[in-house]
Amino acid sequence: MTGELLAAVGGLALLDSLNPATIVGMALILLLPGDSPVLKGAAFVTGALLTVLGIGAGIYFGAGAAAEIIANGLVWLRRLAFGLAALALLWSAFRRLRSYHRRPIALPAWLSVRTAAPFGVLVTAADLPNAFPYFIAIERLIAAEVPTRNALLVLAGYAVVYCLPCLILLAAGALWGDRIRTRLQGLFDRFGTARVVARNVPAAVALTVAAAVVAGVAVGV
Repeated sequence: MTGELLAAVGGLALLDSLNPATIVGMALILLLPGDSPVLKGAAFVTGALLTVLGIGAGIYFGAGAAAEIIANGLVWLRRLAFGLAALALLWSAFRRLRSYHRRPIALPAWLSVRTAAPFGVLVTAADLPNAFPYFIAIERLIAAEVPTRNALLVLAGYAVVYCLPCLILLAAGALWGDRIRTRLQGLFDRFGTARVVARNVPAAVALTVAAAVVAGVAVGV
């Protein structure tokens, strides 16, 4: 375990933490009327954190076993990780080439303190296919042959960083209560309401270039 590896994984986790689905989910729990918003938020972020850790550990053990069984398995694992990242970037670029109607984000009617954790699991699990930095981070741990115990600790730290924006929102909601609602309303208006998202050609070009670079890394491995 080196400082360079930890810094790389930490950077990927910070990138992965900029996740609109979980952030807006937490904001809605604190913003919309209801009982015990802080308790609901705590349960929600707990479900999200355990989902990231559990799925990450599953991918880590499965990918590690595959890399040992298949000839040149580690090389193919690297290609898969970077290939998935390139496809995710390319898909994002394609979406920016045309305008589209974004549906509003709303809390389910069944949400309560008891069901907030399962709701966090559902929201996080649905978004993990887009979490390509996580796949790259896991590949880095396997390639570095980090001992299993240490790798699981790193994955736990990754899960905490992934949930960091939600934890910050939760702390703000607990400390300032109603005073945080105005700021959360702005966040929801930007990311949670239904609206037409206009096409953005410069963003599409930038994402395509990034996808080409990542694909080049995958091919060159």
